[in-house]
Amino acid sequence: MKIENKNVLAIHDISCIGRCSLTVALPIISAFGVECRLLPTSLLSTHTGGFKNFTYLDLTNEMENILEAWKQLDLTFTAIYSGFMANPKQIDILKSTIKAYPSLSVVDPVMADNGELYGVFDQAFVEKMKEVVPVANILIPNITEACLLTDFPYQESINEDFIENLASALQNMGAKNIVITGISFEQSKIGAAVVDEDGNISYAMAEKQPSSYHGTGDIFGSVFTAELVNGKSIQDAAQAACEFVVSSIKATDPDADKKYGVNFEMALANRANK
Repeated sequence: MKIENKNVLAIHDISCIGRCSLTVALPIISAFGVECRLLPTSLLSTHTGGFKNFTYLDLTNEMENILEAWKQLDLTFTAIYSGFMANPKQIDILKSTIKAYPSLSVVDPVMADNGELYGVFDQAFVEKMKEVVPVANILIPNITEACLLTDFPYQESINEDFIENLASALQNMGAKNIVITGISFEQSKIGAAVVDEDGNISYAMAEKQPSSYHGTGDIFGSVFTAELVNGKSIQDAAQAACEFVVSSIKATDPDADKKYGVNFEMALANRANK
């Protein structure tokens, strides 16, 4: 019996402390039975949310060296999953990598949350990120990022009409399939809007938790991508990702410092023991 070698190329930063990016993607994608290959964009002592005086090493030059070395290998990727890009040049590298290795591409345009850009980015970066919208097979922004990409004013209170207009604007920019995360229309539920290429919208929802944590978007994206590679539909993969994020939060000590992320490791262990 031939065993299929499913793999994901994860293009993210390495934040050494804080449970996000590659320290989340590598273990989760692997635990879902998919090989995780890496192309690091930068190296940080911690993630940038809540930690002070963090160190930061831009790996743009090394990304180019790695990709050049890979040309000598007969590589294929089942999927490419991208997250934090350190600078506009890395967005060009991402686009060329997706072109060089045709496969399922899942792009998380990491740059903002809660109505605000992350401190390391500016409007010029937003404009550059817009170039990725028509390139990705599946775009997975949160609401803030979707608003920035479409020049929609951000609003905390949303309804289905707002999400439909946001999705339509993204598809007018060339987006194909879209998963907008952080959707909540009622106090007890939170999840994602799933938009197919024809503009049809459905929702993947799970039980809303009383606290929010850093890194849950990366957990969502990692589970979502792994489940797609494992053959699930976009809707089912989004539902699985929502439920796993909730399981990770429930496995986390409510008194723990939130900037250190959620206990996804225990959620993985609980999943394996079922």
